Amino acid sequence: MKPQAREMIAERIEELEALDTVSEPLQRAVRIAVPQESRLKDLLSGTWLGHPLHPPLTDVVIGAWTSALLLDLIGGEHGEEAADRLVAAGILAAVPTATAGLSDWAELGSGSRRVGSVHAVGNTTALLLHTLSWFARRRGDRARGLALSALGYGAATFSAWLGGHLSFAKGVGVNQTAFDEAPSEWTAVLDEAELPDATPIPARANGLGVVLLRRGQQLYALDDRCSHRGCSLHEGELNPDETLTCPCHGSTFRLDGSIVKGPATSPQPAFDVRTNEGKVEIRRSTG
Repeated sequence: MKPQAREMIAERIEELEALDTVSEPLQRAVRIAVPQESRLKDLLSGTWLGHPLHPPLTDVVIGAWTSALLLDLIGGEHGEEAADRLVAAGILAAVPTATAGLSDWAELGSGSRRVGSVHAVGNTTALLLHTLSWFARRRGDRARGLALSALGYGAATFSAWLGGHLSFAKGVGVNQTAFDEAPSEWTAVLDEAELPDATPIPARANGLGVVLLRRGQQLYALDDRCSHRGCSLHEGELNPDETLTCPCHGSTFRLDGSIVKGPATSPQPAFDVRTNEGKVEIRRSTG
């Protein structure tokens, strides 16, 4: 499909305000079921994995159903039992996959949330069709089972295409700081007198947003854009245990950039920082 067509279809979905009547209350329900501060949220986000959990789980589902369909088409009678088991495996794997996806979707807004809603409908349709296929297979109606699997695979393919759009075109689930570059040489970003103790202060270094912190005689500098969804960390909360919490989704980082809790899965870039002739200076970390 041409990129222009992809963008046109996705943009049309993003403009479907009618989807909000269902997606908004469902999103609130998911947020209640999976609170931002919970261990369940970190588990479903993939904080422990260092990578979003939903994408690799989708590979299990799609892989199982793809293999089942291939065996149905070219495996003959010897492949029937294996195909049935693969359909069942995909159905079982779809449950944790959908749960992780819903957790991620609950953080989205406006157009991305609407695309995610259609993505979820496509996945649900694929799951339902494969479930019906499995029951048909159990009854010995292989022709119906194959037809239902093929329809389900088509729905899953369209849904996966939308999921790819969310990741690669909208940046959902990617490290928001991946392309941020700090200066390699010491660069002044702030007058030292403007940096109070225990207060996150924003600054810029050659166009890069930085959040600065002073704790007594110790200075810290982090990328100001949260690696999770790109929110400004300087608007967050500095906690008594010397960690910084993002104001949007509650990701918490130590002042060296390491993750305390998610839903972030990538650490926050930290920079070398010093004072020099009354100026606060930063550079790319050499440690």
